[in-house]
Amino acid sequence: MDYGHLIEEKIKQSMKKGDFDNLPGKGKPLPKDEFAHLPPELRNSYRILKNANMLPEEMILKKEMVEIEDLLTEIADPQLSAHYKKEWKEKKLRFDMMMEKRKLNQSGAFKQYQSKIDRRFGF
Repeated sequence: MDYGHLIEEKIKQSMKKGDFDNLPGKGKPLPKDEFAHLPPELRNSYRILKNANMLPEEMILKKEMVEIEDLLTEIADPQLSAHYKKEWKEKKLRFDMMMEKRKLNQSGAFKQYQSKIDRRFGF
């Protein structure tokens, strides 16, 4: 059953009532899709996780890696620095294995953004 005509009619009624007149962002371009770089089959899953205030495991790992990198720039003690470098390498290995398993590392968009991230952090 096609509900397209019913939906269209409801939209027209709402427009006549002025329900869309004072919406935030009216007259401005739509924001860019923050998940456009992901494969289409993963986008909705990421949106659901974001709306539930949950991050996918690879994003948590990446966030932890960035935090460790920030720590490393501040640490003067060689032993402590070596400890955090080892921890970073372990997280990087887990991240790479996860990306390999999910085949995201084969995505052209992922490769493009990964190289930009690596350059930014000096890898």
